[in-house]
Amino acid sequence: MLLDDDRDYLEMLSLVLPRQWHARLFLHPHDCIRKLREEPPFWEADAWHQQQMVDQWRAGRALVPQILEYWSRSTERYALTRVCVVDYSMPEMDGLQVLSQLGEWAGARVLLTGQADEQVAVKAFNGGLIEQFIAKQMPDVTRHLVQVLQRLMGSAHARHAQTWRATLRPEHHALLRDQSVADALADFTGRRWVEHVCIGDPFGIIGMDAGGAISWLQLETPQGLPALAEVAQQAGVDAEGLDAIRAGRQLANVELATVLGQPVQRADAFTIGVREQLLGAVFDVRTDGGEAGYTRWLARQPKRHVEG
Repeated sequence: MLLDDDRDYLEMLSLVLPRQWHARLFLHPHDCIRKLREEPPFWEADAWHQQQMVDQWRAGRALVPQILEYWSRSTERYALTRVCVVDYSMPEMDGLQVLSQLGEWAGARVLLTGQADEQVAVKAFNGGLIEQFIAKQMPDVTRHLVQVLQRLMGSAHARHAQTWRATLRPEHHALLRDQSVADALADFTGRRWVEHVCIGDPFGIIGMDAGGAISWLQLETPQGLPALAEVAQQAGVDAEGLDAIRAGRQLANVELATVLGQPVQRADAFTIGVREQLLGAVFDVRTDGGEAGYTRWLARQPKRHVEG
């Protein structure tokens, strides 16, 4: 969501922001405030829904089927505003006054500033009132704004991250804290999916692309390959496949296939991170979730325009 009292500036942003983004542009502060203040109950319901999945997992219910059901049914999550960009200098009220009236709204806040507003913005950033400030007069400001928005929208909400982190074991945390592993996974997920979650049971990342196609990035350590080969043998994988698993050339999605009631598949493995302490392999997940994909939801929304 973007708020600026300059209609021409908003119309320019409407043209340059990526078309696959759901962007709303407001000319008047009170309209923007009113819309964002409607969202906290929906943020809360979504967070509760995610926590319920983890609680059900603790009670013995598999995570992946719950996530697939959530993705197929809870498409209203796409309407939640992840980032609000507010111009500081406006006649009705300044940008920080706008942000101060958002109450419990849970998204990220970005302040657009003029040259004279920089000290105000620095103070607001240091005080935790905003996640970022951007000077309008900087060269190529629109490209910089898009980069900032991409980074903020690609960051997990702190509450959601805490919820799902509970499904990971200590050894998973240690692997994911490695910077080269984190960078490689961030690059992979950013290129492939619009939505994903890392879980520990089984260990991997399940994601959905914009069209609603779902896939699974299985994660495995070299030390875990003998155990994987053992369960793959019990699942009926042939001798050639078992040799490929033990050698780290392939992985088998035994745990995922079991919880989904699908046949076991094998896929070529690749290393993740510079120290090669983690292997990954990608598997398609067969679902009927295309109708719930982001692209189809976006196509049902009003055409992007300046409101007010």
